[in-house]
Amino acid sequence: MSEVGVVPMEELRKLSGLELMHGLIAGKYPPPPIMRALDFTLDRVEHGVAVFSGDAKYDHYNPIGSVHGGWIATLLDSCMGCAMHTTLKPGQGYTSLEIKVNFVRAVLDTTGRVTAEGRVLYAGSRTGTAEGKLLDANGKLLAHGTTTCLIFPI
Repeated sequence: MSEVGVVPMEELRKLSGLELMHGLIAGKYPPPPIMRALDFTLDRVEHGVAVFSGDAKYDHYNPIGSVHGGWIATLLDSCMGCAMHTTLKPGQGYTSLEIKVNFVRAVLDTTGRVTAEGRVLYAGSRTGTAEGKLLDANGKLLAHGTTTCLIFPI
C-alpha cells in the first residue's frame, strides 16, 4: 500500500503488536505519515526486535552542516518503540516515557543508508525498556540510545 495513514483504533485493539508490525511491512496497513515525512522504512520485525532504515540526506541537515540529531533520534525512537510494540497483546498500546540518545559520529549526506536496530531489554505489564543502535552500511556505530515505555490499555 503506497498511501500513508494510521490504522483505525477499532482495528488496533484487535491486533497484537507483532501482527500490526508484520501488517505494516506486508502493506496490509498504511505506513505512518512520519515515515514518509522523514523518508525512512520499517524493514524487519520479530518479537522484541524492530529494524528501520533510511538514507542520510542533505535535506536532513541542520544549520551546522550535518544530519540533524532529531532525524537520528526519530529513527532510534522508532526502532526502540516498535521493538516494544512487538511484545504487546491485543488491546495494549504504549508511549515513550523518555529516550536517551548518544551521538558518537557525525552523520552526513555522504554516510548513505543507515540502519536503526531496536531490541527490547524488559517488557513488563506497565513499563518496558529497549535499546537501539544506529549503524552505517559497514556496521559502524553512529548513535545509540535507550527508552522507557509506558504500556497501557487502548
